[in-house]
Amino acid sequence: MCKEFGWSRAIVASGLSLGLLGLGLPAPLIGICVAKFGPRILIILGNAGLALCLAGISFVHEVWQLFVLFSFAGLIGGFGGYVVVNSVASNWFVKRRSLAMGILAGFMGIGGFIFPPLVTMLISSIGWRMSWLVLAGTALILAGLVPGLLLVRNRPEDMGQNTDGISFNQVEEVKTAVAIADPEKELAKWTMKQMLKQRTTWLIAALSAAAFFISGTMNAHQIAYLRDLGANPLLAATTVSVASASVIAGDLVYGALALRFNVRHLLVGSFALQIIALSILATITNLSITYLYAVLYGFAGGLISTAKPTIIGAYYGRAHFARIMGMIFPVSYVFLAAGPAVGGAVFDAFGTYKPAFIILIVFSFIGLMCAFLARQPKVPNSDHYPVTRSMGSSGVSG
Repeated sequence: MCKEFGWSRAIVASGLSLGLLGLGLPAPLIGICVAKFGPRILIILGNAGLALCLAGISFVHEVWQLFVLFSFAGLIGGFGGYVVVNSVASNWFVKRRSLAMGILAGFMGIGGFIFPPLVTMLISSIGWRMSWLVLAGTALILAGLVPGLLLVRNRPEDMGQNTDGISFNQVEEVKTAVAIADPEKELAKWTMKQMLKQRTTWLIAALSAAAFFISGTMNAHQIAYLRDLGANPLLAATTVSVASASVIAGDLVYGALALRFNVRHLLVGSFALQIIALSILATITNLSITYLYAVLYGFAGGLISTAKPTIIGAYYGRAHFARIMGMIFPVSYVFLAAGPAVGGAVFDAFGTYKPAFIILIVFSFIGLMCAFLARQPKVPNSDHYPVTRSMGSSGVSG
């Protein structure tokens, strides 16, 4: 699109930034809608609206049209996206929440593995306009109708089950169910006002904002950066696919590790690994080690992306999950939206992405420090922390 219309990278990236900003701004409303209507209907309607916007992008001729459609894609698509699908997992799992979040995030990562080379081939064969239509159909069918109509059920109680798939019909299972539910009853004592007063809540928001800023910048510019280094289009796209495959590995490994280890400590280690990966890419002189960067960056990103919703569910419980996600994620999405625009502006100003990588490394360090300080808050009017290491994925106290 840059080539056909003569638009700069900063202009197109700014359109993407508007879309990402639109994705995050209605998050408080999304949280309320999830609590009131359930995730299922939102997944259908949100992705149907997203599909219409993506189809509309195939017809643009002016940059303002791109900006408007990207903005609406974010605003509408968010109602079938991140907050909503993570609410489903949080509703269904407590004891194995981290593993469920890891599997869910892993399937999200499959899209990142498949689509960069697929879209590259689509653009080469049918052009960018028809490629947008293909993506619109994919969003409608695979992201909206199939999960919404066939797969998703809002809560285990709708199916006569308890969290983690435990049936209420067997005596022994009921005993286990009660044991699992007790921490959630304790966490349900939180009020929104109390949660927003907690320093930990805003530390989680800050580390999430740092991670989203890095992700937004890299998603928009890493292929262009690799092309500038001399990589051919297929190598650049394949590097992104390797990173996405590593995200899947990170998601699943995190899900297993968090059953045994402190989630907060895993977050600290993940940001440290991300700093190493970004440092490699910033100083790379030999394209042969791009895959090393891709593996490290993707693995760290998978760990971080899965840990963020898990720690929210563990600290505040499934009763408040959607609302607290909806309250803190607008901050994150502002930074996600800023990433592409900042990266493009840095490139246009300096003719290189090197200063942008320094900024990203600083943000990774900020995320590391916030994760280190984000200790589990004590539930008001309670004498103890309800979440313990014996609760598997909720083992985040300390």
